[in-house]
Parts: sequence; C-alpha cells; structure tokens
Amino acid sequence: MIFGRSERGKPPVEPVTLKILVAGGFGVGKTTLVGAVSEIRPLRTEELLTEAGRPVDDTSGVEAKSTTTVAMDFGRITLREDLVLYLFGTPGQERFWFMWDELSEGALGAVVLADTRRLEDCFAAIDYFERRSIPFLVGVNCFDGAARYPAGDIRRALDLDDHVPLLMCDARDREAVKEALIGVVQHAMAQASQRRAVTT
Repeated sequence: MIFGRSERGKPPVEPVTLKILVAGGFGVGKTTLVGAVSEIRPLRTEELLTEAGRPVDDTSGVEAKSTTTVAMDFGRITLREDLVLYLFGTPGQERFWFMWDELSEGALGAVVLADTRRLEDCFAAIDYFERRSIPFLVGVNCFDGAARYPAGDIRRALDLDDHVPLLMCDARDREAVKEALIGVVQHAMAQASQRRAVTT
C-alpha cells in the first residue's frame, strides 16, 4: 500500500497515529535513532557546539560531538498500514528540559536511551517519565568501544522497576530501532490494560 492511498480498489485505511518520545542524556544517540528509522527526512534542530557552551555542555565521553539538538528531532515510521508512529527526540541538556512538557503532551510512551559510559545522564529522563506515569523502556545504546555489562547489572544501576523493559540496541540500526519502538507500544498497551483491569 502507498501511504494514504487505496490499493486495487480497497478502501483507504485511516491509520492510527501514535506519538513516541526519544529521550536521554546529551550525546546518547537520540538524533541518530530518529534518523535511522524515519521514512521521511527527519526534522532536526541541531546547532554547533560553541566555546560559550563548554561550561554547561559536558562533552566528556563524547568529545567528538560537534552539534547538539536545541529543540527537537522529528521523524515518522509506518509499522503497519494502519499504525504510524511519530517520533519526537527531546533535547538532552538541562537548559532545554523546559521543552519536555510540551513534547510529552499526548505521548503514548518513550524510549530512554542510555550510554554505559555516562549512565547517570539518563536518570533525569527516567525520573521524568516515572513521575508522569508515561510508559517507557530503556534502550542501552551499544557504542563502539564502550564496555558491555549484563542487563541485570544495568537495571540495578538505574534502579529500574521490574516491569520496565530494558534492551540492548544500536541506534544506527533500523531493525534494532524498530524492535525498540514496537517494545514501547507493547509495553504501553500492557500498562493500559492493567489500569483498565484495576478500575473494573
């Protein structure tokens, strides 16, 4: 099927559109993830890092990074003809966190990217989604040259609740990213089902 058109006389399918956030610390791979999977040219709001920003942008561990997202990244992926995900990548630095409330409005769930070299950088995102009861999973972005740790050790280091999914991924790999996004949708659906069961 061609997006938005019918095929061989079939009535057009009106897709369900869902909003997913991609969050995490500075330089963790959010822009890369959105770009790896988006079927449209992603909207990016990247600016060059400057000397003026060095005191507030901690680049230790990501010294080669030369740009940063200052508003959001946006992409789209059609998982099925009737299911489309809109992806919103959040800015990672603390001075841009005020935008998260706007971006999270109406979100089904989120992927929190983590980097084992700077694991503490994703604490703020995890705390944000826990406090607002927005379903999320943690995707450990496996950077080249970064140490590998068992998932259980990472879960304990992040103090994740047992029901929060955690997976290893490569933000550059389209299939790995798709699996993470499908995981978010499934987790959010399971959470919604549990809430309905409690209230009935």
